[in-house]
Amino acid sequence: MPPLPDSVDRREALRRAAFLLGGVLAAPAAATLLAACEASHDAPEGWAPRALTAAQLEQVAVIAERIIPTTDTPGARAAGVHRFIDVMLAEYYDGAERTRFVAGLADVDVRAARAHGRSFVRCSAAQQSALLAQLDHESLGADRAAEPRDVHAFFRRMKELTVLGYYSSQPGATRELRYEAVPGRFDGCVPLARVGRAWSV
Repeated sequence: MPPLPDSVDRREALRRAAFLLGGVLAAPAAATLLAACEASHDAPEGWAPRALTAAQLEQVAVIAERIIPTTDTPGARAAGVHRFIDVMLAEYYDGAERTRFVAGLADVDVRAARAHGRSFVRCSAAQQSALLAQLDHESLGADRAAEPRDVHAFFRRMKELTVLGYYSSQPGATRELRYEAVPGRFDGCVPLARVGRAWSV
């Protein structure tokens, strides 16, 4: 994914979502993901985070919205991606993984304080985007074969969870993508210009 200006490249986000959903998840993992989606995207009244504090949840929501911002379709916050990430952390990540994720959030705040004298969520949109673009650049240069213990791995994981959560949400699947509950005839080669948007699966 390119650096994170306010206009994010949705095609790259879609490519990652297709890879994550279609190329990596085995059947048990897919069932786990679907359960997390149902539990998080449509939060009931009185919902509260279980893995993150309220402040950390807000930070996750702001970062996710910078990754997939609101345009002519809802962004990550409106899709409930921050709640999805909290459910994934609470129910499907072990304690060490949760600790690394929270440490990554803390590092983002340390960087924001060092650069701008305030927490990440209190920075301007431009400052937030610049900081995340730097993290993105650093994460691309990190050793992908290493165990995910560094802050670079945090941002890769954050982006993956954001894309996964967004494209498994109702807005992501039916408004960002095209969706048909009962598809008709299969046509394997249709110009994108004819359909306007990529299709959800």
